[in-house]
Amino acid sequence: MSSENEKKAMSRRDLFGTTAKLATLAGAATLGGGVGTLVGAGRSEAATPSHKAPEVAPGQLDDYYGFWSGGQTGELRIIGIPSMRELTRIPVFNRCGATGWGRTNESLKILTEGLLPESREYLKKQGMLTFDNGDTHHARPSYTNGTYDGRYLFVNDKTNARVARVRLDIMRVDKVVQIPHALGVHGLRLQRYPRTGYVFCNSEFRVPIPNDGKILDNYHDYRCVFTAVDGDTMKVAWQVMVDGNLDNTDCDYHGKYAAATCYNSPEGVTLEQMTDKERDWAVVFNLKAIEAAVKAGKATMIDGVPVLDGRKKAKHNYTRYIPVPTSPHGCNATPDGKYFVANGKLSPTVTIVEWAKLDDLFAGKIKEDDCIVGQLEVGLGPLHTTFDGRGNAYTTLFLDSQICKWNIEDAIRAYKGDKSVKPIRQKLDVQYQPGHNNATMAETKDADGKWLVSLNKFSKDRFINVGPMKPNNDQLIDISGDEMVLVKDESAFQEPHDATIVPRKLINPIDIYKRDDPMFADAVAQAKKDKVDLLNDNKVIRDGRKVRVYMTSQAPKFGLSDFKVKHGDEVTVYVTNIDDVVNLTHGFNLTGHGISMEISPQATASVTFRADRIGVYYYYCHQFCHALHMEMQGRMLVEA
Repeated sequence: MSSENEKKAMSRRDLFGTTAKLATLAGAATLGGGVGTLVGAGRSEAATPSHKAPEVAPGQLDDYYGFWSGGQTGELRIIGIPSMRELTRIPVFNRCGATGWGRTNESLKILTEGLLPESREYLKKQGMLTFDNGDTHHARPSYTNGTYDGRYLFVNDKTNARVARVRLDIMRVDKVVQIPHALGVHGLRLQRYPRTGYVFCNSEFRVPIPNDGKILDNYHDYRCVFTAVDGDTMKVAWQVMVDGNLDNTDCDYHGKYAAATCYNSPEGVTLEQMTDKERDWAVVFNLKAIEAAVKAGKATMIDGVPVLDGRKKAKHNYTRYIPVPTSPHGCNATPDGKYFVANGKLSPTVTIVEWAKLDDLFAGKIKEDDCIVGQLEVGLGPLHTTFDGRGNAYTTLFLDSQICKWNIEDAIRAYKGDKSVKPIRQKLDVQYQPGHNNATMAETKDADGKWLVSLNKFSKDRFINVGPMKPNNDQLIDISGDEMVLVKDESAFQEPHDATIVPRKLINPIDIYKRDDPMFADAVAQAKKDKVDLLNDNKVIRDGRKVRVYMTSQAPKFGLSDFKVKHGDEVTVYVTNIDDVVNLTHGFNLTGHGISMEISPQATASVTFRADRIGVYYYYCHQFCHALHMEMQGRMLVEA
């Protein structure tokens, strides 16, 4: 870096620091108590990588899978760790021209079968089958006994209130459910013990329940719900109404409790109203009490979903509200199963809550404040915390553009009055303004404390200029030693929201589909009705104005070199890839019709469309498969 650029970087750092301090002082004037002074300790500048980057040489494999949410793209991304190489993308709530996701019959079934009736009606009026966008936030793998089991990965869509399930054996979505009575499904975490049964998700925006237009302006009658989705059936199990706006969530390692940070305790709709109080809450949910109430029929059935009233004034044993500084954000459970941490956002503090104390809280033996065992000032804008399994926590400081490493037990001792301990171990600069961070296996009982990734919202001056819309910056940090060491920068397209890092040995994807895979079961069933052998037959079935075209693909040719239909026919094309060679994927791309889909080895894919253009149209393989790949083509002949 040139000396001129160094000056720019330093002045930018100074500017960020000044701005952060002014922002916090302004917040302190509004918030009163609950905001303390910044504790400085062990600050470590890292304008450039300060340690030799880990080398994953050509031909070598990464040690970990990183599952990145794609944010506004609506997708998931798989990143190799520690190389930080992007390996593939999984379309989820977006449409994908490479795979046909959002256009093929198989994907449309998955995307539409879990829609709420009101969404179906709305989309039908718009001439749509499903939403064409999504906002993926939190991607989490399934658990057995507190550690990842490699079965599924779940991810939420904030904008259209959906949760998707990804099969990790094929790295494809197989179920999507839309959450009723919810707008802005944000935080998502999974039941850890004994096995992922519930997928917990928060609705962030308060709305009338039901949201049928009878209540509009009277926002005092809006509600927010905490939802449990059955991860096996992908159906909503139950919901609990709460006070305020739910943000992030996490749960314990014993299957007893879940927790969620909650802002807007005044339940307003403007910024001034939402931040009018000094303290908000971390809401804790008594899962056993909730299940018992639902089983006993105490829930109100609204649109077919059992809904319980967990608001303060209801005084039920479903929830308790633990006070924390206003507008808390991240909610993160420690891997030893003892605590969860609520991150302050507008306060420089993290609040430590002990899970075991919730037993006495719900039994009425102690008060909410008694569950707090620590509150540490870590810096400006603490958003999210991750862990190394050695008793240390790592919190992103959005305004300070830093990661703060601190010791959990020392923070608890300091909270009790022990002035001899210094909980903060180190602060490391990141570039710039981190949101989520995640360490290897940090959300399991097997946290290994090797690598941490900081997902930074801004990347000013880190990469060559690509125009007004800059990339984000994901930074890899070595946390295996006593100090954090920044080792690598990688650019990221807008906006990876969160990430989870899993050892390679726990994920076992297949190479070639089995022919009985449920992903294309409907195509197999239709072929059986038409008395077609998908692996051998190439034929056209006419059923009135509906035409079904069956063809195989084997490098470098399709089983049909052409087929003829009439103008206005409803055409369904089924393509079966009969190659059984690893990575020999075929494509079907129909010119002039906006249709493309990929067909993996031994899979069947299908697409339905209206032949509404007269003439000659070619279909071709758009996935490179053979030296004669260019010649792998055929013609659709549409006659008047």
